[in-house]
Amino acid sequence: MRIALENFTKKFGETTVIDNMSLTIDSGEMLALLGPSGCGKSTTLFAVCGIHRMDGGRLLFGERDVTTVPSQQRNVGVVFQNYALYPHMTVHENIAFPLKVRRENKADIDRKVQEIASLVQIGELMARRPVQLSGGQQQRVALARALVREPDILLLDEPLANLDAKLRLEMRSEIRRIQQETGITAVLVTHDQVEAMSMCDRIAIMKKGEIVQLSSPSEMYDNPSSDFVAGFLGNPPIAFLDGATEDGGFRLANSKVKLPIPSGIAAPGHGAPMRLGIRPEFFQPDHPLKVTGKVSFVEIQGREELYDVTLENGAVLRSIQPHGGNYKLGDEVTWGIAEDRILAFGPDGGRL
Repeated sequence: MRIALENFTKKFGETTVIDNMSLTIDSGEMLALLGPSGCGKSTTLFAVCGIHRMDGGRLLFGERDVTTVPSQQRNVGVVFQNYALYPHMTVHENIAFPLKVRRENKADIDRKVQEIASLVQIGELMARRPVQLSGGQQQRVALARALVREPDILLLDEPLANLDAKLRLEMRSEIRRIQQETGITAVLVTHDQVEAMSMCDRIAIMKKGEIVQLSSPSEMYDNPSSDFVAGFLGNPPIAFLDGATEDGGFRLANSKVKLPIPSGIAAPGHGAPMRLGIRPEFFQPDHPLKVTGKVSFVEIQGREELYDVTLENGAVLRSIQPHGGNYKLGDEVTWGIAEDRILAFGPDGGRL
């Protein structure tokens, strides 16, 4: 089911939180609404499911205008952060509840519940109550309840936020598997860029009620439209160097360090402010564009090691390397930057 938001506007009192935003989600696609708290991503999701009334614009499901259609008539499945399971009901009863509301016969209900329980791999839990389930099991029950009604659209509002790291990893792949097997159109709201990049076909990054970039995860990572987008994607995060143009190159602020401006970048005139972005995988001992600094942070992550290197002016570059580097705090190192992977941004944060 294709979803189209056209000139969507939402106000809370006198405050406009989203103004004339348009977004199209293709049928069968899984799209992430990604951004910091307060950017409008949950507001957008709640408008799609009908919890929030739209103050302007239209919402289309396929060719059907559902702008003013009540939420219960939109055939949308929703999974909330807190799962919202009924504590007095068994797993079977929780999953069956939407079908009982629709007054389906018992045989059909039992068949559909068993089918969806098998899909989300909770068939052995049907007699338990929510209090007897782990967080991951509760999340699977909530997902089954959303899917059993065979919705046209699946909406996921921070569904993994309450899970530990191992379960988050497991459930990321499980939700994606189920979404692809069912072919359902899905929207994921998250502030976690790893979830968005690993689970979704495209990402819409939001800031202050606007979509600032909409593209595939790999395209957004490699070609961010602004320093905000570049800083939001990547773990460990990108490092920024502030400075200005000088004689066709880049002079690091309060420093003697001068770097070339990569070819293909339309650099501003002499003395203009400029910011370079360098991701940790492109600051390595063997890269050619050398800079010197002191190791100011070391984090051992098992197979990888993360280093912060503080330059002479206090700016910090990050490097992630295979285990076994044996660098220590305070070591002076001269490592290199991959010149062709430097990102450049103007004073307004826009990509150059």
